[in-house]
Amino acid sequence: MKQSRLDQLSDGVFAIVMTILVFEIRVPEFTGIITEQTLVNSLIILSPLLLSYLLSFSLLFTYWRSHHIIASVLAKNIDIQFTNLSGIFLFLVALVPFSSHFLGSYLYLKTSVILFAVNIILIGISLYFMRQYAIKSDTIENTPFTRRENSHANMHILFPIISAVAAIAVSFYSTKMAISLFTLAILFNLSKNGTKYMFYFIDIFRNRVPDTEIIKENN
Repeated sequence: MKQSRLDQLSDGVFAIVMTILVFEIRVPEFTGIITEQTLVNSLIILSPLLLSYLLSFSLLFTYWRSHHIIASVLAKNIDIQFTNLSGIFLFLVALVPFSSHFLGSYLYLKTSVILFAVNIILIGISLYFMRQYAIKSDTIENTPFTRRENSHANMHILFPIISAVAAIAVSFYSTKMAISLFTLAILFNLSKNGTKYMFYFIDIFRNRVPDTEIIKENN
């Protein structure tokens, strides 16, 4: 299968899913005389849905970018197994509008936070396995990368998973703190220097290895 076909499917799924997100936010309808205060109150009521939309759209954008890098930049070609892993990834991505709307509708209940977090965890795990398969497969040729680049790429995938797991634990005490962890994960992946600062602290407690070495895990 040509990579362009997978790119087209991926772009199509993400475009549809990211568009569906906003469909869940409906303009309030009123009867009688409408005051400014009424409109302001309606926006306040909608704020949980608006927040879940912002979180979900930003999350999907980072996953779209990561999938593109793995499927079109890291991998020079793809095989059937890789497309199967991509299919699982896109299946989980397509569930985001549901988990996002559920979160926005019941923002202050831990069940909705846990559902959204599980969705993030599963997406992240599927993306991680996809990247590892692309690196280790005997049938896929990779663009050369250094040990440092590999570590940073893995951190971009794993940090949202770790944050989501932490959010599940924290949700039993405060759903607001759990939402903050989701936000932190998104900001981390959107930040240009997020992994740089993360590894600055990690390197303090570990023995550093040459990070400019070109590594190859496939033939």
